[in-house]
Amino acid sequence: MSWNTFKQHYLSINELDFALDYSRIRFPDGFFQANEEKVQSAFSAMDALEAGSIANPDEGRQVGHYWLRNAELAPDAETQKAITEALGSIDAIVKDVHSGSCAGDKGSFKNLLIIGIGGSALGPQFVADALGGPKNDRINTFYFDNTDPDGMDRTLDHLDGQLGQTLSVVISKSGGTAETRNGMLEAKYAYEKAGLDFAKHAIAITGEGSKLDTIAVEENWLYRLPMWDWVGGRTSELATVGLLPAALQGINIVDLLNGAKAMDAITRVKETRKNPAALLALSWYHATEGKGSKDMVILPYKDRLVLFSKYLQQLIMESLGKEKDLDGNVVNQGIAVYGNKGSTDQHAYVQQLREGVHNFFVTFIEVLTDREGNSISVDEAGNSTGDYLHGFYLGTREALDEKGRETLTVTIKEVNAQAIGQLIALFERAVGLYAHLININAYHQPGVEAGKKAATNILNMKKAVCDLLEKETPSPLSVESIAEKTSLKNNEELIFKTLYRLAHNPSSNIHISSDKNPTEAEFYYQ
Repeated sequence: MSWNTFKQHYLSINELDFALDYSRIRFPDGFFQANEEKVQSAFSAMDALEAGSIANPDEGRQVGHYWLRNAELAPDAETQKAITEALGSIDAIVKDVHSGSCAGDKGSFKNLLIIGIGGSALGPQFVADALGGPKNDRINTFYFDNTDPDGMDRTLDHLDGQLGQTLSVVISKSGGTAETRNGMLEAKYAYEKAGLDFAKHAIAITGEGSKLDTIAVEENWLYRLPMWDWVGGRTSELATVGLLPAALQGINIVDLLNGAKAMDAITRVKETRKNPAALLALSWYHATEGKGSKDMVILPYKDRLVLFSKYLQQLIMESLGKEKDLDGNVVNQGIAVYGNKGSTDQHAYVQQLREGVHNFFVTFIEVLTDREGNSISVDEAGNSTGDYLHGFYLGTREALDEKGRETLTVTIKEVNAQAIGQLIALFERAVGLYAHLININAYHQPGVEAGKKAATNILNMKKAVCDLLEKETPSPLSVESIAEKTSLKNNEELIFKTLYRLAHNPSSNIHISSDKNPTEAEFYYQ
């Protein structure tokens, strides 16, 4: 790799303290010229999206997460007003909580329990970990981000005796998301068990008129904040979903929004080689042959960014993982995303990255500032721990390059609110541009809805099977008999999996009648 090649493929944006090095993506000669028309078309599509066009024809929805950090871009005065008022409401709530004028049954709030799923938890978790710390956090943050009973119990164990000073924020656009609804009910039960009124400790972030909104009104919850149908969950971190938790924690959300706004401005530039989001999208397009043929490995060399790969996993895979393109052709698109952090990963899977199957490209995240204050020397040569971290980053990059593995490097000066806002905006824009290059809709998720529908069918089947066993008490029945009696033939495997789990949970009243091979066992109700 020559110095001239690096200089030609290194974009530095000084006003953002940001740089993108794409010199180690092996573009063929003429690549940028050959794809310039596609990129310009993607820019035009993004302009239309920001202007309020229907970006999700499946649901007739606009996609307006870019308006969140610049309300003046919103296509109508009503939307502009809604964004501005929501920010004002967040500010007022945070002042009330921090001052103690809004408090729990046992005193000022010192804990925050976020109840959400997917983007309603991943974004807040990423930002909280990246920008939080015991020196600055105004509140301790916990999560119900799954419908796992044991997981919720573990979280409640941390809050044992403190629920009276714990503020719960329930996040669900429709109010009907099963995981979030379950978490809300589990939390409500825990508060009531502790002799507390859940409503006096609860905030709803939801769509106007949703099931959750109705509950919050009827039960007189502390506050309600809006979720709009033009903001998808995976792009909601800079909406009320992410801003309220961040502000309650003590994070400067104005800087977060301004960072995103500044990156938005840069990524609207129509000159491809000066637009970092376009360069990312084109790098992905080349590295994956425009069809997801390689995975994206995210390697941030900073502990504070360990959750970035998890956040990007949803943003990228939910947006790009589509069966059909916009013309209805079956294309099975997507880019798999995984990663942890450097230099930890050098002692984990980098061995395979360098010498194993070549089915990936790497995006390094480099942070220039080591820490606040000075560092000590840790060897005779005077090197610091930060010197070692940077050396491991450059060394891994060189080792991968020697084996023909392609890499990108995103460089930020330090991990602060503005930089995190920039990273969020950068990858949101890159996803949108890449989706246009491969002719898919990045803003719907039919696969997620299919999974929800299948889960509902399973729960309906469970009820039918349990009703039958209760009716047949005390007679034990085989899986085959149950399938026949419930008209669920060809569903024997699902019946077995359902009953076998229930039999290991005493509250279900389902039991196994023998110690034979489990698939040969009979089940009964008692």
